[in-house]
Amino acid sequence: MTLNFANLLAEANQAVAVTATTTETAATGTATAQAGMGGEMITTLVMMVAMVAIFYFLLIRPQRKKDKQVKEMLSALKPGDRICTIGGLYGTIASLKDDTVTLTLGSLQNTVVIARWAIRSVENVALENDTEPQI
Repeated sequence: MTLNFANLLAEANQAVAVTATTTETAATGTATAQAGMGGEMITTLVMMVAMVAIFYFLLIRPQRKKDKQVKEMLSALKPGDRICTIGGLYGTIASLKDDTVTLTLGSLQNTVVIARWAIRSVENVALENDTEPQI
């Protein structure tokens, strides 16, 4: 009987030791998993910040720069400037109002009223019909 009791006691101690070891291993594994998950979150956050920076420098910043140049060009218009419209009409500005521009087209002096935002660019070259033909 004492032998059986001693064996039972030894088996119980082994079971407790195995359970404690398993619990410690599980706790260590959980801590490792939490540490790994924290590292994954930092990596994900760094990648997101990098993508936002790339989008800013490749898409947003150049578009803002272009919009600023167009706004400056439209605000600097004056009568006599030669322009090209978005629709492809070339003409000379006859007069300006707040949101509209009156253009003179060609040698027949036809006038057209267009929206100021419809101007694509200011041209520095003379049109073909502007010079007098030489005979």
